[in-house]
Amino acid sequence: MRALFLIPGDGASQLQALPAVAATAEQLRFQIQVVCHPSLAGLWKLLPAVEKVIPFNFSDATLADWANLLGSVREPDFQACINLAGGRQVDLMLSMSHIPNRMAAGGFSATEKVQVSQGLWPAQALEAYLRPIGVRLEAAAFRLALPRNALDEAMAKLPAGDGPMLLLAPSELPGDWPDAAWQELPGRIAATLPGLRSRQVPPAPGAEIPGRAALVAASDVVLASDPATIELALLSGTPVVALGRSNDSLPVRDGVQGLGSDGHLRDLPSDDVLKALGLG
Repeated sequence: MRALFLIPGDGASQLQALPAVAATAEQLRFQIQVVCHPSLAGLWKLLPAVEKVIPFNFSDATLADWANLLGSVREPDFQACINLAGGRQVDLMLSMSHIPNRMAAGGFSATEKVQVSQGLWPAQALEAYLRPIGVRLEAAAFRLALPRNALDEAMAKLPAGDGPMLLLAPSELPGDWPDAAWQELPGRIAATLPGLRSRQVPPAPGAEIPGRAALVAASDVVLASDPATIELALLSGTPVVALGRSNDSLPVRDGVQGLGSDGHLRDLPSDDVLKALGLG
């Protein structure tokens, strides 16, 4: 038995779907295939339950691409499709498939139209797509299971020492927290916490997200505005201060805090960040 997940969007969107995919595989004992952008296919190595990734560019697909995708999804014995895409082409493709249970927020191909709750961590909001097939989702309880060698490799890339490790991950997008603020923060913290270790990393492209996951898991705390790094911290259980995220878009648990609003971080005081990190 198999389930198909159609997941457009960036790396953060893929990561937010990991708990839903894992729950479907575990509770129904289904094999899973995922359709996502080609640049993000390597990200799904994080979840062994995914047997196959079908690379597909939802935003720039031709009629021939859609026909090829239909061929790919008609052949396996899919029992369910969780469709997070939208538009006439995806509806035409799915309506010609043999998949009996097709969940989506809208569109004429859906056999079950779902209502997604607002004000939830996006990973938990996906439960609405799983209820019709009897799957329960507790996204906040999900944890990435990373191989020991990946963690060892990540730890070797961190600064030497025994002090707490702070990973800094700016988004580098317009409206992000200023570069100078990112650069000076470790020094301010080290003034009161001399053993502090820190490393700043750029946004990770899709192929590098598994390596970033290990780096996040090997750290003691993450300060990030990069969406994918924030999601990796949430999925690994690493404490995180998520810049540009509201608390209602994050799971409610100790060690998770949102601060500021997306695209409007230029004037965020460093003192507020220090306080969020528990150092103010």
